[in-house]
Amino acid sequence: MRFARFACALSGISALVGASTTLAQNTIATERVVASGLQRPVYLTHAGDSGRAFVVQQRGLIRILDLDTGTLLSDPFIDLSGRVSQSGNERGLLGLAFHPDYDSNGLFYVYYTHISTGATVVAQFSVSADDPDIADPNSFMQVLTYTQPFSNHNGGWIGFGPDDYLYIASGDGGSGNDPGNRSQTIDNMLLGKMLRIDINDDDFPGDGDRNYAIPATNPFVGVAGDDEIWAYGLRNPWRNAFDRATGELYIADVGQSSREEVNVQPATSSGGENYGWRCMEGTVCTGLSGCVCFDAALTDPIHEYTHAFGCSITGGYVYQGSAIPHLRGSYFFADFCDDTIWSFRYSNGVKSDFADRTTEMGSVNGGFINSIVSFGEDAAGEMYICDLNGEIYRIIPRCRVDINGDGMVNTQDVLAFLNLWNADDPASDFNGDGLTNTQDVLVFLNEWNAGCP
Repeated sequence: MRFARFACALSGISALVGASTTLAQNTIATERVVASGLQRPVYLTHAGDSGRAFVVQQRGLIRILDLDTGTLLSDPFIDLSGRVSQSGNERGLLGLAFHPDYDSNGLFYVYYTHISTGATVVAQFSVSADDPDIADPNSFMQVLTYTQPFSNHNGGWIGFGPDDYLYIASGDGGSGNDPGNRSQTIDNMLLGKMLRIDINDDDFPGDGDRNYAIPATNPFVGVAGDDEIWAYGLRNPWRNAFDRATGELYIADVGQSSREEVNVQPATSSGGENYGWRCMEGTVCTGLSGCVCFDAALTDPIHEYTHAFGCSITGGYVYQGSAIPHLRGSYFFADFCDDTIWSFRYSNGVKSDFADRTTEMGSVNGGFINSIVSFGEDAAGEMYICDLNGEIYRIIPRCRVDINGDGMVNTQDVLAFLNLWNADDPASDFNGDGLTNTQDVLVFLNEWNAGCP
């Protein structure tokens, strides 16, 4: 039925389908969404609703960004500066995650370094009862805490998995070479790990510092090892993400002197992976004790790069948005030191389509992306870049009628659009009214006929 309506819409305007036009530039770009008003933004995420994003500032503020207007709300969503460390490049307010049922319960979670003790704290807060843009600072409840022996390698990411459990990425505690072998120690040591907890229950009712339950399927339940541990052998996982389409967990782990790496945990994993630090840095043996180099029990990264190309990886997301359909399934990541941006695809254990995206990701409306501290994702799956110097950029198509992303505007794009439109894919909503109908066909064809710069 939709195919027939599309054919009808094309009737009488077939003259629009003419010769190919070669694009003068690459297929994607960025646009600066926020130019000023932020200090040290280290993360951007969403609460499940469209039209706004939440920006985490390292020194304790969470700001709301109106995505429709590109403006920051004047009042912060919450001000945690009185709780959060105000010093150091790796300390502060580092993570934010909204409860899967946030729309009904208003609960959200933050990860920060305590202002006086330096310990890591994961805490729960709730939105205020009368304003969806303001949180209640008095709703604090500590979920868990653990000591940080040094000021670096504080980790900082938290996120809910497809199983609705809260995942927590902890660094190895700092200094160099993991002097306490903390990443490989699984008894009484939560550092250098990926943790998984259930925040909807409480296994420790007599302990006010531990307000969570242990999922029964965690790998060390009933055997030696801390029950909270989901995976271990990490150095300083900085920005991790679940692929919203596949459920795979991408873990970007910052290296020491040799390698930066990306690990991928399958959606079917039962946990317990050992990613090798401190005896392995990527696929290189460090000569340090703690585990056996190249042991079959270790899980190798699916991608790594040497310090000839950077010095500190910033993990991103697998793009699953609508604006750039030909890039769906591509994982984006960057290097903080060199400001290089890459992407690749990973499917069924095979990596493909590796690309350096740095040049084509220039901003179309001013600004210069550097100090890439984090990527972000809005509710629709569109991707953002946080510049530590205070700017936010959104990844966009350079020419949106180049549907198949081959750098050409031709009849192949008409066919690609037809496939999207016939499937009610949001990428075919060209007039932005939330519907996919013949009006989108007309808008698409008008833009297609006009070509691209």
